[in-house]
Amino acid sequence: MTGSVLALTNDAIVSVSAVSNAIMELGDVGVETRDPLIITQVSLLSQLPVESSSIDIVLSFCRSPESPTDQLFKEILRVLKPGGTILICHSESAIEDADIVTFAIERNLLLSGFSEANSLPPKSILASDVPSFLVKAKKPSWNIGSSFAIKKAPKSSLVVQIDDDDSDLIDEDSLLTEEDLKKPQLPPVGDCEVGATKKACKNCTCGRAEAEEKVEKLGLTDELLNNPQSACGSCGLGDAFRCSTCPYKGLPPFKLGEKVALSGNFLAADI
Repeated sequence: MTGSVLALTNDAIVSVSAVSNAIMELGDVGVETRDPLIITQVSLLSQLPVESSSIDIVLSFCRSPESPTDQLFKEILRVLKPGGTILICHSESAIEDADIVTFAIERNLLLSGFSEANSLPPKSILASDVPSFLVKAKKPSWNIGSSFAIKKAPKSSLVVQIDDDDSDLIDEDSLLTEEDLKKPQLPPVGDCEVGATKKACKNCTCGRAEAEEKVEKLGLTDELLNNPQSACGSCGLGDAFRCSTCPYKGLPPFKLGEKVALSGNFLAADI
């Protein structure tokens, strides 16, 4: 093939002037030196009879909304050189459908692998009285299997800038009040367990004061506490026989005159 321009159409024939007009819309110089290859009835072909990556410009003239097909876009992408250009010339009788037609073509081009898809102003390419909607795109400038080195950004150390102006700083001590600066007073330590007598302290909270008050009400002396004597004679029989004020209430039965002794497992849980 002597030229690098490929024209595709579903019609039975396409004029050379239409091909030249389309190339001129691309701003390509030296149109007269081009020897385009024109393929008609392209929808009947499953594969274009052209070598891969051998065409600079592909022109597609179509009248049907279903053209070009996805298969044709795939073939055009195959035969174009990296960076090659495709121009779609779509003829329609209703100029108000321009936005719908061009948008659909641009979308199909991008989905097929082309880049830089954009529409051009409508021009009369195929016939003088019928405008053609023109959409141009490019094949990416790399081939399948190409590799490129990725340049990594140089590592830079983190720089922290400290402003010497401390006028916005607040003295923490100035936020404290006189009440906050007072030393807290610890509560006095009780002396219930201090000394041999082990009497309740002034502010007793351990229950010793209540126990001493109970002993005073009963009139029990140290002699009676150390040598218990029953006033009713029933203290040693158990709670069922004891008085309501009996100091042995809650304790197991015992023999009078003997010191009450609890077994080692008295406070152990039954379960």
